Amino acid sequence: MKSLTTNRRWRAAAAAVVAMATGTAGLAALSGTASAAAAPLTVQYRTSATGATADQAEPWLKVKNTGTATVQLSAVKVRYYFKSDSPSTSYRFACSWAVKGCANITGTFGTLSNPTATADRYLDIAFTSGAGSLAPGSDTGDMQLRFYRADWQTLNQSDDYSFNASQTAYADWSKVTAQLSGSTVWGTAPAGNDPTDPTDPTDPPTDPPAGGQSLFDDFNYSTSSDPKISANGWNVRSNSGGPGVPGATWAPENVTFASSAGNSVMNLRTSTSGTAESTRQTEVATKSMKFKNGTYAARVKFADTPVSGPDGDHLVQTFFTINDLTAPMADDYAEYDFEYLPNGGWGEPSNILYTTSWETYNPDPWQAVNQHTESRQSYAGWHDLLLTIDNSSIKYYIDGQLFGTHDSAYLPERPMSININQWLIDLAGQTGTTPRSYDEQVDYVLHVKDQVLTPAQVTAKINAYRSAGTTFEDTVPNS
Repeated sequence: MKSLTTNRRWRAAAAAVVAMATGTAGLAALSGTASAAAAPLTVQYRTSATGATADQAEPWLKVKNTGTATVQLSAVKVRYYFKSDSPSTSYRFACSWAVKGCANITGTFGTLSNPTATADRYLDIAFTSGAGSLAPGSDTGDMQLRFYRADWQTLNQSDDYSFNASQTAYADWSKVTAQLSGSTVWGTAPAGNDPTDPTDPTDPPTDPPAGGQSLFDDFNYSTSSDPKISANGWNVRSNSGGPGVPGATWAPENVTFASSAGNSVMNLRTSTSGTAESTRQTEVATKSMKFKNGTYAARVKFADTPVSGPDGDHLVQTFFTINDLTAPMADDYAEYDFEYLPNGGWGEPSNILYTTSWETYNPDPWQAVNQHTESRQSYAGWHDLLLTIDNSSIKYYIDGQLFGTHDSAYLPERPMSININQWLIDLAGQTGTTPRSYDEQVDYVLHVKDQVLTPAQVTAKINAYRSAGTTFEDTVPNS
């Protein structure tokens, strides 16, 4: 499906910078139920999709601090319970709008240990540190959330435990639970499914495994010519070639560094005035191909609109791993992509996010062997991107939610490089000659060799690096 060449895309973001909340002593959960009288938090619910069946469920929520101490939202988890349409049905989460910002809200699905007639799945809503805190008496404001079947078939919500068709205005709702630092402080779970039950297999551990050979970079550099970039194993691309507009320039000077929310971030700017000669694309990649099985993570900010000039270009914003194609259709080729197209392209009319696992390809005539998962919606803003590769499958996560699982036929045979780039598919999306430019930002990149980490474990590992003041580490041996 892609206009692929050996040198391709970039690596984007994965890990919500989650600060642990202050003490919650004395807030022990009551076997799946937290009494309203003692609750330091309450959850209000309403639905904007009242039908027994719907294209998507729309649980809109507010969390209120009813206690006497300030609460860090990064320590809060809200759980909505529902009955799946079938054991094989998968679901996807989206945030339409939120006072706290959709980029600061994550949604993760899980399966209950003790299914009931009205619940065998749940949706966990959590917050990044960017959501901030709640002072006593304050609430999060609107969180206009939704979820839908991955196959976009109509879903049945009439038998969902947490659904209430008649609740079209916000009110306290005890069939949605809330946890504070791991203790249930609000709501009643379906029988036998206390969210803090240690037998629940979908509450993953947050402590990453000890040890593990790792690459971590916080992109704490001054300019694209900073000698530390090369010393730390990165190449800021300047050589010609694909992907993208033939004749375009790969411009190292368009890779810059700045501070954002207390962290150093890398900015990749791609610009054009509608001609190949005026097009400047950007790419940063590891010089070494030494990364294979394990965990890859990055926190990336995608953009739907240009920072200047008219919109509409067929742009690709990426985070990916890749090795070289030694011959057409060579079976030892490997590539694993996150690719966001804010204005469409490749036959798509509007924004779409792809995750793609490659077995091989033939550049001429074009032939591709790959497996992909896609979502047609906006992904503007910061996102935690996570890719795991073991000996059985490739899994892609976005903001803590499983996005796609790809088959063992696409596992890598050789090590790869880690890449981040931003480029134009063509100049057909916006044919004017007015200058315009687009930014993709990267907070950090992480690889842990031969260990499959959960999203929570990635977050914990990033927090540990930053708490220790570590801006770079590379203990991954050369292949």
